[in-house]
Amino acid sequence: MVHIRELDPSGSPLAYYGYELRRAREAAGLTQGQLGSIVFCTGSLIGQIETASKVPQRELSERLDAALGTGGLFSRLVGLVLRSQLPSWFQPYAEMEAKASYVSSFQALLIDGLIQTEAYARAVLGIRDGGDLDARVAARLDRQRILEREHPPVCWVVLSEAVLHQEVGSRGVMREQLAHLLALQKRTWLDIQVLPFTAGAHTGLMGSFCLLRFDKEPDIVYTEDFVQGHMTANPEAFKEGSVRYDHLQAAALSPHDSAALIARVMEERYGTDPRHDGHDVA
Repeated sequence: MVHIRELDPSGSPLAYYGYELRRAREAAGLTQGQLGSIVFCTGSLIGQIETASKVPQRELSERLDAALGTGGLFSRLVGLVLRSQLPSWFQPYAEMEAKASYVSSFQALLIDGLIQTEAYARAVLGIRDGGDLDARVAARLDRQRILEREHPPVCWVVLSEAVLHQEVGSRGVMREQLAHLLALQKRTWLDIQVLPFTAGAHTGLMGSFCLLRFDKEPDIVYTEDFVQGHMTANPEAFKEGSVRYDHLQAAALSPHDSAALIARVMEERYGTDPRHDGHDVA
């Protein structure tokens, strides 16, 4: 007899997802292999998800709902599952970010997570720990769904010019990432500015930070160190962050001129064809 690992559905969002998947599959009279064939994956993957040893992806969740007639259950649950894969100290910020009406971000070292490509995110998240990298990348990219909503937040990102020159992953990865920034500039509710080297000393020298504004909740300022994040709704802290951000926007290039600089760095530093830059394209 095959031993079936029993899950405590209250243990975690992933465990609850696995418990519900097994229950729905068995109610439909399907084996893991049969369900896998229907949703275009292996029976082994279905088994791993049911035992909470593999994180499901959003596309698979949608196919599971269609195959099992679960009325969008797994499509709803997968958001909780993916958010649970974020660092525990970051999860409260991600929850507030998803509710914000305005998101303002200054990034001194990296492309903001809301506008990273998959390859760039994979390179960043895999620097020290490759364990369960697929799940962590999926969790980061899932945050970007707020930009796809019918009514997305107003999002403004100021990037230090250094971010464009810092090669993350490979030249091909960087070219794709910078091309992605240029494509995002076409969105109505999203603007990207670059703070050029020529700006000299500026109000962001102390490091990256984000401001979240809400319609019905206190506004938040968020900062990070190498250990964890720090989020506060202290009015004085938010006021100071807002003033610093205003100065950064004033010192940065306009969105139009920023796009021109991004395009120039993309061509001059990362080549016209990433297939011939001596690196693998992720």
